[in-house]
Amino acid sequence: MARTNTPVPPLDWLRSFEAAARLSNFTAAAAELGLTQAAVSQHIRFLEERLKTRLFSRLARGVALSPEGAAYLPHIQSAFATIGNSTAELFEPRAVQTVTIRAPISFALLMLVPALPDLAKALPRIQLDLVTIHRPADYDLPGSVLDIRFGNGSFPGREADRLTAERLVPVAAPALAGDQKQRQGRPVVVAGAREMWAEWFAAAGLAGHPRRSHRFDSFVTAMEAASASAGVLLGSRPLVDAALDSKTLVRLSDYELSSTSGHFLTRASTARLTGAEQDFRQWLLLRLSAPA
Repeated sequence: MARTNTPVPPLDWLRSFEAAARLSNFTAAAAELGLTQAAVSQHIRFLEERLKTRLFSRLARGVALSPEGAAYLPHIQSAFATIGNSTAELFEPRAVQTVTIRAPISFALLMLVPALPDLAKALPRIQLDLVTIHRPADYDLPGSVLDIRFGNGSFPGREADRLTAERLVPVAAPALAGDQKQRQGRPVVVAGAREMWAEWFAAAGLAGHPRRSHRFDSFVTAMEAASASAGVLLGSRPLVDAALDSKTLVRLSDYELSSTSGHFLTRASTARLTGAEQDFRQWLLLRLSAPA
């Protein structure tokens, strides 16, 4: 047998019910809603008749919810909360919404920070709370739904959207670039996934490998060292693109080693993004996304 749906009661009846249930008093509910006590009482009576259920017990002072009324109340409150949140999100764009995102310090400084003026124009009501990551273990700390990770795209339990496809090329300060003797034997090395001088030389078909000189735990620090003529950096594009455009660093080779690694915007597979987080994600993908 097909189930017959009970018509949804009028919202003013439900508002009167919710206020009276929360305040345990028809008169107080009427004052809150800007109605008369008689109007609230009538709404409750109509609602009880519609549902064929007694929702309140009338007491000498105030009212008390019946078991059926107590069971009904949280559903009505949840529905009103959903309507209120949806209305605010969709029709109150003036409210500033904060998006928290974690990112490696190099990506934050070289990619996100220069993009902030564009973000302000595209999404003026979004306020970014940027947390920089210094160690992989920092990702395990609670705090944000979205984060940017460097790797090959495999992050267990997380959805990932590629933002960059890394390409490695030797770069140096202009003053050092013209002095081959000074360049030789003076690499600037980034510890971890980008410690790939041997791979670059092999892929470029060049013999030898310069001995290690300086080693850094973040790419942005190594880049500053290279800009200060401390040595030759195996630059990660697109992180070094702005420095190449400004001539702070110059290329030492036309050959680029394409890496399977890159930066990815990730979120927990079970996470539900807010409207502001969805808007920020779409903006970032449009601005920075690279082919897989």
